[in-house]
Amino acid sequence: MAVNFIDLFCGIGGFRFAIERVCKSRNLLAKCVFSSDIDNACQKQYEANFADLPAGDITKIVADKIPDHNILLAGFPCQPFSIIGQQKGFEDTRGTLFFEIARILKEKKPDAFVLENVKLLKGHDQGKTLDVILKTLVDLGYHVDYRILNALDFGLPQKRERIWIVGFKEKKLMNWPTGKIASKPLSEVLEKNVPEKFYVSDRIKNKRWSVMQPTSEPTIWHENKAGHISAYPFSCALRAGASYNYLLVNGERRLTPREMLRLQGFPESFKIVCNDSQIRKQAGNSLPVDVAAAVLETVFDALKLGCHSGKYKYSSKESCIQMQLLEKKGSYKHEKSTVENC
Repeated sequence: MAVNFIDLFCGIGGFRFAIERVCKSRNLLAKCVFSSDIDNACQKQYEANFADLPAGDITKIVADKIPDHNILLAGFPCQPFSIIGQQKGFEDTRGTLFFEIARILKEKKPDAFVLENVKLLKGHDQGKTLDVILKTLVDLGYHVDYRILNALDFGLPQKRERIWIVGFKEKKLMNWPTGKIASKPLSEVLEKNVPEKFYVSDRIKNKRWSVMQPTSEPTIWHENKAGHISAYPFSCALRAGASYNYLLVNGERRLTPREMLRLQGFPESFKIVCNDSQIRKQAGNSLPVDVAAAVLETVFDALKLGCHSGKYKYSSKESCIQMQLLEKKGSYKHEKSTVENC
């Protein structure tokens, strides 16, 4: 059986690696019938890894020209949503890239969708932005729910909290993954022989080491905006636009492209065809593959697609905000992450 999906704002393929992994574990064929990303470097990486060149600007794609599909996947950009907040639902999203998702859902009506965005979307404009997004999806006829999940809970040594929004055309019982998977140690992520170009100057290293000293086990040192230095046995969230010295291994070197990809759960088979700066941006903008796979496992269970592999743990509660949207603001339910931001 084939599962047809589309991959919007596809980046370097985090969602695609996740759904192909899930389909393989269930003896299903994952078939990407359409992909899109406006970034030329991401298109290059995507094509190198999937032999599939994504379409460009999604705003130029006519919705009815997109092939029919079972599942829509989208890690949509987190632009300011400046026009959202008047509670006009679908009309309120015009001018934002979320509207591109909404218009495709309206036209193609897939069985389910999974969206991913930054955690801050939940609190943007005092929650009005998320309210409008959820109301729009419900008005399009979908049963919708969301959770904030952390990559640290799903085996990846990266503290990366993201909001995941799932919708079904027909009401389904979906048990969100709880995670509770021990993170792999940094020693399994960090490369052994790192080129000299990734090491910082003696001035920067000495400044870091004047605050703390490296431990016997590797750590990744994080410097916040106030200049405070912290060291963890995992990475804080990779960021596309952060300082080159935002994260330093043992306070002395930057992460390599391969290490950043590993922190996001990309397989070793991932082909790197762009330069270091581009990969740094791409990894920082990507989603954690293991979390996407866990969410998709539960979506496949709800849709009764294939046989569950048993790899992921689930919560026991069904949650649907279809009716909650009719209640007063602030009534949406979600599970808080057990890990603070860094």
